[in-house]
Amino acid sequence: MHELSICGSIADIVTRRAAGRPVKVINVRVGQLRQVVPDTLVYCWELVSADTQLAGSRISIEAVPARIRCRSCDQVTDVGPIPVFACGGCGGFDAQVVSGEEFLITSLELAAEEASN
Repeated sequence: MHELSICGSIADIVTRRAAGRPVKVINVRVGQLRQVVPDTLVYCWELVSADTQLAGSRISIEAVPARIRCRSCDQVTDVGPIPVFACGGCGGFDAQVVSGEEFLITSLELAAEEASN
């Protein structure tokens, strides 16, 4: 379950970037080819963030489908849930991955800080 170590890295990055400000949501873009299980990532986030300044925050995942571009006919094809790297146009296998390998924290949604009286 490598999602646990991924969440540890996300926590380190978010803690540095938030600089003590309360975090509500961590928006993450995850490509289909990254072999990350979204539900497991969300579950592991709850474990990693518990009893830290990130407790109560959540991860929001944008899934990015895997797509290839055929070098022969230039068609872009979704590879589907079981990745097959064959062109949907000509059937060729000389293809380049154009999306689906992403793993990126895209933004943080911060909670409003309580004003001191």
